[in-house]
Amino acid sequence: MGASARRAARRLTRRQRLRIPAQNSPAAEVEIDDTLVRALLRDQFPDLADLDIVEVASGWDNVIYRLGDAFTARLPRRTVAAVLVEHEQRWLPTFADRLPLPIPVPLRAGQPALGYPWRWSVCAWLPGETALRAPVDDAEAATALGLFVEALAAPAPPDAPPNPLRGIPLAGRTERLEVNLHALGDAVDESAVRSLWSELVATPVWDGPPLWIHGDLHPGNVLVRDGRLSAVIDFGDVTGGDPAMDLSAAWMFFPSAVRPIFRAAAGGCDDATWARARGWAVAFGIACLASSADNEEFTALGRHTLEQALRGA
Repeated sequence: MGASARRAARRLTRRQRLRIPAQNSPAAEVEIDDTLVRALLRDQFPDLADLDIVEVASGWDNVIYRLGDAFTARLPRRTVAAVLVEHEQRWLPTFADRLPLPIPVPLRAGQPALGYPWRWSVCAWLPGETALRAPVDDAEAATALGLFVEALAAPAPPDAPPNPLRGIPLAGRTERLEVNLHALGDAVDESAVRSLWSELVATPVWDGPPLWIHGDLHPGNVLVRDGRLSAVIDFGDVTGGDPAMDLSAAWMFFPSAVRPIFRAAAGGCDDATWARARGWAVAFGIACLASSADNEEFTALGRHTLEQALRGA
């Protein structure tokens, strides 16, 4: 990035940072509570129905309940998320064994019932806090996450889940980026973002085979325990495509001095792939800011990611 873009990045003033006219997170389309979860368990997995049930997370797409000490229930809260659970049920068991960190492989596949319209999953409980709440940005974490990205990024089969928004050429995100910039107004430096985006979107596209990517590898989907990465969760966006998508995590997790360690651990990608990864970080940061008005953690993550991407590779 040139000197003008760096100066523009520094002009994200406190006034601008606080004036973010973003939308709230998507609303749930069905009401999910512990009564429904217990009823579904009694109907389909009665051996689990008497376990303690505690809601532990509710994201854009799913609600997660802890079941006793060993299990979780993962239930879609929107129609668009229902097929994503099916993708997890189909594909996570096929590559979990070759990954260096645990992932939430579905142990049981729940079916629509009792007025609940979609498939759902029971998975093993993976202990830890998200990296949003327990940040790690040191060399050890960079190595661990990089090795995970490298291990996942094997060639994806032709019938891997399609995803029109992840792992695609950067140019395919330009329209959505512009919509989000319009919504944000002067909350971000549009000139700096557009200048950098124009530079990065001109990078040569990925010309290799589609590789497996997580598709949403941000700190809210990585668990930390005792100061170390302990698991990667939420594979609803898993797909085959450009590995730059997952490499964008570099700007979400790590400062500039540590990013080369992540890059090397992830396989030492070429400069074009690294540039596209930075572009994905820009798109992610803008999307977070534009869509998380009611979620302070994701607003802060979006702001941090955008600022890091604007400052440099």
